[in-house]
Amino acid sequence: MNAKEVRDLTGKERLEKMDDLDREKFNLKFQLATGKIEAPGRLKSIRRDIARLKTIIRESDLVGPAKESVDKA
Repeated sequence: MNAKEVRDLTGKERLEKMDDLDREKFNLKFQLATGKIEAPGRLKSIRRDIARLKTIIRESDLVGPAKESVDKA
C-alpha cells in the first residue's frame, strides 16, 4: 500500500485499515514467537504501512482545522 492509496481512502476506511493491520501484526508477532512464521518479511511491511497510515491521518488532522480557518476568512 502506497501513500496515494492511503490518501484516497476516507477517514473511516483509514481507521478500519489500521485496525486490520494491527491485528495482522499481532498475529505475525505471535507466529514469530512460536517459530511458525511463514513470511517474516511481511512483518516489516506491515510496520511501514502502519507508520504510513498514522502519518497521513496526522497530516489530515493538522490540515483539517487550517482549511476551516481559511474558509472562514
